[in-house]
Amino acid sequence: MTTPDPIAYLQRTRRYYQALGYGPPYEWARHKAVAFSPLPRALSGCRIAIVTTAAPFQPDKGDQGPGAPYNAKAKFYQVYAGSTDTIADLRISHLAIDRMHTSAGDLGSYFPLKALKAAEAGNRIGAVAPSFFGLPTNRSQRTTRDVDAPDLVARCLTDKVDAAILVPNCPVCHQSVSLAADALERAGIATVIMGCAKDIVEHVGVPRFLFSDFPLGNSAGIPHDFPSQEMTLGLALNLLEQATGPRTTWQSPLVWPGPADWRDDYSSIDALSPAEIAEKRAAFDAGKAQAKAIRSDGT
Repeated sequence: MTTPDPIAYLQRTRRYYQALGYGPPYEWARHKAVAFSPLPRALSGCRIAIVTTAAPFQPDKGDQGPGAPYNAKAKFYQVYAGSTDTIADLRISHLAIDRMHTSAGDLGSYFPLKALKAAEAGNRIGAVAPSFFGLPTNRSQRTTRDVDAPDLVARCLTDKVDAAILVPNCPVCHQSVSLAADALERAGIATVIMGCAKDIVEHVGVPRFLFSDFPLGNSAGIPHDFPSQEMTLGLALNLLEQATGPRTTWQSPLVWPGPADWRDDYSSIDALSPAEIAEKRAAFDAGKAQAKAIRSDGT
């Protein structure tokens, strides 16, 4: 049986947004050199943090529940921290996940805190860091590099983090965490990205990447399948330990349990009529206007 090729997100999103009329294609980030920091000690003695692009639930910001449509009102624009003492209520309705094939109905499929706590209980890691960190998804690479990444690094250093697991959701999320990983590594903090957009992460260039060939929004495992989430987290921890240099990619052996043709649908412009393309353009413009308004009033 032939293994299907991963989705070519760089090419597909380029065609999609050009068809919507947005002009020259977006220039994705690319590292000429990739920083790499080994773990400072055995993993069983390391303090591990999670970096997520998910947002805290905001009851006044519209539908953010499982199956919610894209919701720009729920975006956030600054790095934030949350306690790992409890499992926070985080949502990904503000991101361009695959809404056709997943519903974001299981937090564990995109925020692996439960699995990381199980690893701590089993002495696989030294400790879960006291805080997890939210990283904004920003098309501005300069903002991510110059504002968000230094903020994230400072917070991780304050928490005495030895390593970080970065978990993106949408295509731009994968770029944002890749830029943040570079900053963390240069500060001596080892990183591993758990993600679903292989071409984006490898294009940017990162130290360690665990690729799951799943619909976007499931970087931490199969929804409602905790053993798969534990396995995915375990592979990421193994990669933290075993990688000997940058640009090390491992692929999870897990197979998405849904229809086999899920790769055909995400941002597939060929499947849309002219009327549907116009509708998508209008919805995208409305989302940008909402996001601009949020940034303007500081909420």
